[in-house]
Amino acid sequence: MLTHGDRVMVKPDAPERFRPGAKAWVIGITPPGERRGTHFEPFPEGVIYLVEFENGEARDVHGSWLEIVRT
Repeated sequence: MLTHGDRVMVKPDAPERFRPGAKAWVIGITPPGERRGTHFEPFPEGVIYLVEFENGEARDVHGSWLEIVRT
């Protein structure tokens, strides 16, 4: 499981709206039991991460579409 502040990259096979190949930082975590509202309905079961991209844009991304960036 990723943690707050981890550096991640969106996997190349992620849907286009999640910016495949883009690097970001984890700034929020929504575990499956804490999903509320219709915003999360399109996502598969699992953890949703709020990530901030290098341009400052933030977006919720399913954990299966993220990989850790090792420096």
